[in-house]
Amino acid sequence: MRDPNRLYNFYNEVTRLHMTYRPDWRIGQFWDGFKKWLDGCKHIDIYYLEDNELLEYLKEMCGEKSVNG
Repeated sequence: MRDPNRLYNFYNEVTRLHMTYRPDWRIGQFWDGFKKWLDGCKHIDIYYLEDNELLEYLKEMCGEKSVNG
């Protein structure tokens, strides 16, 4: 089983990205927009991403960094 305490760092980083780049979006809009971006722009199914990969793509969507190019 994965360490449940890993979620604190994960959600703290997600909160930082949400508040910095999309503060006007509701939580559902934020996650739905991310999923649609992953599907449409990256052709990636969110279901198969590890937590660290999800954060890297989320940062890319927000404009902080580019993943794989």
